[in-house]
Amino acid sequence: MEVLQIIQKTPDELEERIYNRFKKDFENLKNHYQPKEPVEFLTRNEVRDLLKVDLSTVWGWTKKGKLKSYGIAGRVYYKRSEVEAAIQPLKV
Repeated sequence: MEVLQIIQKTPDELEERIYNRFKKDFENLKNHYQPKEPVEFLTRNEVRDLLKVDLSTVWGWTKKGKLKSYGIAGRVYYKRSEVEAAIQPLKV
């Protein structure tokens, strides 16, 4: 980390050093920034429809830990990204 030395600096020199430092940090942030995507939650019925299985199958996969469920206000939801990630390619 660069340490600013402000002893014997004019206000203009100090302003320029501060500006350059913030500009460098801002460019770094801009180049590495990745916005968060909103999490999409699905109900049990939506998971059932997405995977074309019975609700008892969704429940069984949840009990076995193949699908992770989340409880919100007494309701059960699944993250779409996690449901999609649970789908494994078959080795033929």
